Amino acid sequence: MCLSTGLNVQSNDRKRATFKQLAIAVKKTHSVKNNVLTTPERRILWLSRTCEGSVHDKKICDNQPIRFPSGITLWQDTGFLGHKPENVNVMMPVKKPKGKELTQEQKESNRSISSFRVLVEHAIGGAKRCRIVKDRFRCHKFGFDDLVMELACGLHNLRVSLNYSDI
Repeated sequence: MCLSTGLNVQSNDRKRATFKQLAIAVKKTHSVKNNVLTTPERRILWLSRTCEGSVHDKKICDNQPIRFPSGITLWQDTGFLGHKPENVNVMMPVKKPKGKELTQEQKESNRSISSFRVLVEHAIGGAKRCRIVKDRFRCHKFGFDDLVMELACGLHNLRVSLNYSDI
């Protein structure tokens, strides 16, 4: 969403001119999203295809299923509610029930899950160091958005494996 102010007002009415100067125009942009699967060491193992921003995270996982080795723990956020692959231990924060409070155990569990999941956010932030990934994407060639995200994730994995933050 791009915000801009309408400052080029040509009117004799002072009240109307000041109102128009304060008005905010919202320009819609088409956002895109990817799902990632990372390790605790911030290495990106899997990247989904690029989808429209309005597509729900769980729907992306349902359309692009992954086979996980049995016995692993999958730490996911509440956007994947209902996504439970076979032979996988799923760790997900507990939502606060309407009109009630979480117990102290649930709060502690959510805190430990969040402290682990922050590593995933660091991996996503590492891929977004490439400005082309986080800025407005205006190239509409077929498959180019997937290629750009794959390259950004590859560069992030190279930084992680070489332990450089300058690349």
